[in-house]
Amino acid sequence: MEIWTAIWDAFNTPLFSLGADPVTPLSLVVLILIFAVTWFVAGRVRWVLEDHIGNRVEDIPEGVLHVIGNLARYTIIFLGSFIGLRSVGFQLDAVLVVFGALGVGMGFGLQNIANNFVSGVILLVERPIKVGDVVSVAGELGTVERVGIRATTLRKFDQTQAIVPNGELISTVVNNWTLDDRRVRVDFVVGVAYGSDTRLVERLIREAVTEHELVLDDPEPRIFFFEFGDSSLNFRVLAYVADISERFSTLSDLHFTIDESFREHDVEIPFPQRDLHVRSIDSDVSLRHTPTDPS
Repeated sequence: MEIWTAIWDAFNTPLFSLGADPVTPLSLVVLILIFAVTWFVAGRVRWVLEDHIGNRVEDIPEGVLHVIGNLARYTIIFLGSFIGLRSVGFQLDAVLVVFGALGVGMGFGLQNIANNFVSGVILLVERPIKVGDVVSVAGELGTVERVGIRATTLRKFDQTQAIVPNGELISTVVNNWTLDDRRVRVDFVVGVAYGSDTRLVERLIREAVTEHELVLDDPEPRIFFFEFGDSSLNFRVLAYVADISERFSTLSDLHFTIDESFREHDVEIPFPQRDLHVRSIDSDVSLRHTPTDPS
């Protein structure tokens, strides 16, 4: 018994004081255990929210689960740290006041970070964009690869990545090409020479568009004779494809087909033209400016 009493007394020997209660070896062991349990519980809660529940409930987006898991983890770590420090007599009142003052000062300097963080939460909850969408924002066009807390990663079509702050996605106009429908419009202009048979031109263009296997029947393709240009009669072509990935290949195919069809039917695609009008010069003016022979 004397040995256990000596060990107990040794564990309760005051080492130093952080406030009203002295810090003992036993309190330090308790503090370490509280920190270890807090870290373990925080990790398990995050795993349960992100992986376990995410695998069972398909309607909850992955980004939302990620945000909830991180918030729950940080909250548990904060509460565990608070309880652990209080258990050794550490007075947190003054520290909280200091941190509050620092928080006000840091808040002015970290406004952009806070704005991007809040914007990231909004994006993950409301989901105006999601992974796989093709968006255009801040002059960047690409496919959304990741929606994070601070920024969103876009994979551009040249295979470079653009990191767009989430605040840009909330405060500016974002063109989401695939928000609820991956269909996209193919829109281009064809010009033919003045004097061309416009009804024939319209028929040739329509045949090229409607016979293409990737052009959708609904919405129906439209061809408009919409402009008497400076050098050409201009037709505007509107058609739809099922997916944005097919847009450029379809546009190229239609250009080839229309060009070949025009060549077969002798329809001319003109170069830019300008008419030059030469006015006659008065004979008196001509003679007045004619140089005289010095000899």
